[in-house]
Amino acid sequence: MEIMERVSYLKGLAEGMELDVEKKEGKLLAAIIDVLEDIALELEDIQDDQAELADGLDVVSDDLEDVEDVVFGEEEDEDEEDEDEDCYATTCPNCEETIYFDESILDDGEVTCPNCGEKLEFDMDSLDETDGEEDDGSEE
Repeated sequence: MEIMERVSYLKGLAEGMELDVEKKEGKLLAAIIDVLEDIALELEDIQDDQAELADGLDVVSDDLEDVEDVVFGEEEDEDEEDEDEDCYATTCPNCEETIYFDESILDDGEVTCPNCGEKLEFDMDSLDETDGEEDDGSEE
């Protein structure tokens, strides 16, 4: 039962008991019931306002989500692409700095050290032969 319904029930009980509002006890009970009714009305107003705020917050949250998709959506796609690509590293024999590169550099067969300009070449054929030998050995 809602608070307002309960206050109305109390009001009905008081009227059914035919309280004499001229006596001290009757005045007190009538005043208490009136205050309870005012409190119940205020609570209903607060609950209505709260529901309205919650609805408004949902709308703002949905709008913010749309904005985040527009602003950050492209970056997330780029991050996903970066995660899909393998990253390799090697140490430059000249300056001993670590160089990071992706698979496209391996396909080219060479990379230039961004620190000292040294040209590093990769021989992928020897790696392919080694992988092939390992595969042949594991089948037996």
